[in-house]
Amino acid sequence: MHKLRAILSTLGIMIGILTIIAINTVIKGLDKAFSSQISALGSDVLYIQKMPWFAGMDFFKYRNRKDITEAQAKQVVKLNTVATAISYEVGTSRNVKYGSKTVSGVRVVGTAGGYQKTSNALPEYGRFLIDSDIKHRRNICVLGWEVADKLFENVNPIGKRVKIGGHYFLVVGILEKRGSIFGFSLDQRVVIPIGAFYKIFGFRRSITIQVKAGGQERIEAAKDELTGIMRRIRGLTPMEEDDFAINQQDTFTSMYNQLTATLYIVAIGIGSIALLVGGIGIMNIMLVSVVERTREIGIRKAIGAKRFDIMSQFLVEAVTICMIGGTLGILLGFGIAKIIDAYTPLPATISVGSVILGLVFTSSVGIFFGLYPASKAAKLSPIEALRYE
Repeated sequence: MHKLRAILSTLGIMIGILTIIAINTVIKGLDKAFSSQISALGSDVLYIQKMPWFAGMDFFKYRNRKDITEAQAKQVVKLNTVATAISYEVGTSRNVKYGSKTVSGVRVVGTAGGYQKTSNALPEYGRFLIDSDIKHRRNICVLGWEVADKLFENVNPIGKRVKIGGHYFLVVGILEKRGSIFGFSLDQRVVIPIGAFYKIFGFRRSITIQVKAGGQERIEAAKDELTGIMRRIRGLTPMEEDDFAINQQDTFTSMYNQLTATLYIVAIGIGSIALLVGGIGIMNIMLVSVVERTREIGIRKAIGAKRFDIMSQFLVEAVTICMIGGTLGILLGFGIAKIIDAYTPLPATISVGSVILGLVFTSSVGIFFGLYPASKAAKLSPIEALRYE
């Protein structure tokens, strides 16, 4: 019966530690994956757009705002004094064809100068758009890595003509592979001159202005200046609120931190309940053990054992039971991390900090819940203990 109680109590400790370690491991994996994906946005790049990235319940309010025009984007380029690079772009989704092959849902980006710097779009082969391409609205394009791979496989795409929205474009470059953000591939895109874009797809679209501040320390100064410029060129009075949004990487980071904070709270809650149940079970076992070993305690005291010795003995036993459960929880945590790492995109590993945290929790539970039985054993009178039947 006592063995069963001990096993159940150890199981409670194990589940508590396992829960904390598993969720901590998942969140660390999410942190790595999130940081890797979010870095493509650029930590010092601001995006001036018609709508904020998280519109929430005010979506229709933001949707009815006036479009940001190319003329306004040119004014921002002209009046800026803080940012190191500014570009603007407009986009749509179209099929891209070469011969009998088609890639569907490709993001077609029309842009002017500066796009390479603000988007960190570097050509792996060939070249990027140059000023004369943009000025003369040439039908040339730079393919994203994934588009080139799907259309051309082992053929060199440079100098070939692809069909975008029913119009032929000469391929002059292939961009480096960039990965994806939240499932959206950054390599499934085609970059063309903004004039060529308007010529084929029309003007009635809102522009996105990308602004590279040139370092985290310049972000706030750039935002202040851009807000002033945008308000002036969009003719807003001092009493009117902004009718544009300045988005940045931090928007995603703040949202992510809120979500992971909730996960941490859930993990701590579940883990704490399991540890509490396990701890109470261990205290119960130790109290029973004190009763059953009363004569043993009396004999030890009779031959010279002090209160501290008796107390230490029971505390060590309580901590040992907890440590067994905690160690099993940590080992299972390693197993779960291996499974997550092998079968999901998350780079899950258990850090040394997590192991130390688990051991500290386990020891604390053992000491806390073992303290009362140990104290009760230490206070027993040796004479009464020896008389106990």
